[in-house]
Amino acid sequence: MSSLSQRPEQAIVGLPLPHESAALHVTGEALYTDDLVVRTRDVLHAWPVQSPHAHARIVDLRVKPAYDVPGVVRVLTADDVPGVNDAGVKHDEPLFPSEAMFHGHAICWVLGETLEAARLGGAAVEVEYEELPSLVTVREAIAAGNFQGTGRHLESGDVEAALAAAPHVFEGEFEFAGQEHFYLETHASLALVDEAGQIFVQSSTQHPSETQEIVAHVLGVASHAVTVQCLRMGGAFGGKEMQPHGFAAIAALGATLTGRPVRLRLNRTQDITMSGKRHGFHSEWRAGFDDEGHLVALDATLTADGGWSLDLSEPVLARAMCHIENSYWIPNVRVDGRIAKTNKTSQTAFRGFGGPQGMLVVEDLLGRCAPLLGYDAMELRRRNLYQSQHSTPYGMPVRHAERLEACWSEVLSAGDVERRKVEIERFNAAHPFTKRALAMTPVKFGISFNLTAFNQAGALVHVYKDGSVLINHGGTEMGQGLHTKMLQVAATTLGVPLARVRLAPTRTDKVPNTSATAASSGADLNGAAIKNACEQIRERLEQVAGGKLGISPRDVRFVGGVVQGLTFGGGKMYWEELVSAAYMQRVQLWAAGFYRTEGLHWDANAMRGEPFKYFAYGVAAAEVEVDGFTGAYTLRRVDIVHDVGDSLSPLIDIGQIEGGFVQGAGWLTLEDLRWDESDGPHRGRLATQAASTYKLPSFSEMPEVFNVHLLEKAHEDGAVYGSKAVGEPPLMLAFSVREALRQAAAAFGPPGTSVDLASPATPEAVYWALDSARKSGQPDHDGENASAADSVVSPAELTGV
Repeated sequence: MSSLSQRPEQAIVGLPLPHESAALHVTGEALYTDDLVVRTRDVLHAWPVQSPHAHARIVDLRVKPAYDVPGVVRVLTADDVPGVNDAGVKHDEPLFPSEAMFHGHAICWVLGETLEAARLGGAAVEVEYEELPSLVTVREAIAAGNFQGTGRHLESGDVEAALAAAPHVFEGEFEFAGQEHFYLETHASLALVDEAGQIFVQSSTQHPSETQEIVAHVLGVASHAVTVQCLRMGGAFGGKEMQPHGFAAIAALGATLTGRPVRLRLNRTQDITMSGKRHGFHSEWRAGFDDEGHLVALDATLTADGGWSLDLSEPVLARAMCHIENSYWIPNVRVDGRIAKTNKTSQTAFRGFGGPQGMLVVEDLLGRCAPLLGYDAMELRRRNLYQSQHSTPYGMPVRHAERLEACWSEVLSAGDVERRKVEIERFNAAHPFTKRALAMTPVKFGISFNLTAFNQAGALVHVYKDGSVLINHGGTEMGQGLHTKMLQVAATTLGVPLARVRLAPTRTDKVPNTSATAASSGADLNGAAIKNACEQIRERLEQVAGGKLGISPRDVRFVGGVVQGLTFGGGKMYWEELVSAAYMQRVQLWAAGFYRTEGLHWDANAMRGEPFKYFAYGVAAAEVEVDGFTGAYTLRRVDIVHDVGDSLSPLIDIGQIEGGFVQGAGWLTLEDLRWDESDGPHRGRLATQAASTYKLPSFSEMPEVFNVHLLEKAHEDGAVYGSKAVGEPPLMLAFSVREALRQAAAAFGPPGTSVDLASPATPEAVYWALDSARKSGQPDHDGENASAADSVVSPAELTGV
């Protein structure tokens, strides 16, 4: 067992503690970026002037009328930028564009004494546009050959030979939608400049260091002249990894030019129409199966809808390609990936970061093919699960693959799945207008950033003379409980009660050059860095304690704020006494910690290597009931077993699993983004701009029975205190809901019926699927029943599934 993963017997990690800010959240006392405005004097408010066209050249921009509006102080345009007029790391996102690239694109910003003055000033700005042709859908971009970034190719084995030899070959096409983050707190920044010209930006950002970098290059200053702080976020889900930078830069630019603090906070409609979303994908595939139901070959093309600029589309695509096989062993795989350029918001990171989009392809494929092969979908999935000797298509060994089987078996047992399947068959036979179904799906998700350089973290730990401890780390808190886990890690490593440890807000002048809190790696990276800093301090204190207690420093133990020898039979002293003694001996009581994930290597061009530290595993079983008249459905029960290693904080982890699952179910069944695809005056406008038109999961969509268990005996060697990441993997457990809906829809038809199911599987989509299933059992023009089972074909043919 590695020193990083080894856990002391009496540890604070592993205890089921509530979120460190839970009481503040529920009482409304927790402060967020925009709450700081009322504590700041003479604040100006920013308002955007947005394009009414999906694609248009800006012929003339007249800002003078805005100055006639009382309360307008400044209109920010490209002429005001002292540095680089760009808000993206790829240099393809002009902060003040000369060409509007999507409906809602901010052309300029108005600063006012009040938000209303800024709004009226924005309405007074006159913009003359020359409309240009636009591409709104990914299919339009594919037809036009309009792509951006670098395409990727991933291949292992001999796909063509395997398909030629396979007794069962199918092909299909599948397009599925993106997802709006809909965090409770919209994008917000508050910037001010001090007397020395130091720029301080409060930002709701997952990546303070990159926000700092973008603000610096927009202002034409060095990074040391900019400090970014993230107090906490009211949700982010990936939407605040790249997107906050431009908003922070606008606030900082305004503060620099006016000498007054500037607040920029988007309202909900602005946030939805201006910020990126989960990438929708288009996929085409061919798949080959042997007579035992094993997937022997997969050939796929994935096209991500990137929107108007690259943002994080390239790594999102790469992860989608690396996760296309999900938890299944496919010996021959070929995947081509490309990024469509469309006139939409620039799509960005979202919980799962492309992994869900890649996995959805194979889960849809298996769900469609299972009845055509004559297999129960649950059995087809189980027989294709990875085994311990297997490697991924990109050459990484699937370590601990036996945990997939362990999770699967535990769900079967604890969820009483076999008995319930029999009950469902009886129910369906007795109810012609209502059907139930139960589906099980697995998850295998790689943990680490695709870009190896991002897999590093720093921390700063202070021990004060009175024995109290203050920790700083580079991770940000967005409600996921990272700070709670970090407090537990510090208390465990120092051997002090949790009450002795406090955590400071994330700031770039405390811990520099940090990576985004993303890729589910926040606890892994920052926890290891905190542990490293605490161990440095503890080693110094061991020397002092050894001298005081008359024992070898190697025999000193710190437990619950008491310091004593290994045998616990000798003398002892309290933590506070030891810290005081160390100070008097001029021993350093603070340390900077650092951690870098070892063992990673990745060739992005060849798409080969070992890009992940480990895989997180999980299995979910979902039972649904569908109404045959409307397609409306109820999620009756969910059973989940998920692998989080040795949990750092079980209560936090179970909450993350529940929340991730529900968010995934929202993406797959409810959340339907709609853009105006017509040729009318509102082409490219996002029609679903509010909670009134964009359906989010709520309590009514929660399963009546929701059982979540953490996989036991799942220690992960080489990770902080034997834990595993939990943020993203559970979202993909929601595939079980969509597959249960597919099976319930198929139950309205004859045995062997295979149905296509749109994503999101809204009640309307479910209705059209079940209606198709019903019709498949009706006589065709030859007087025979048309069954989807007739679609099984020889290897010389291909069929649409």
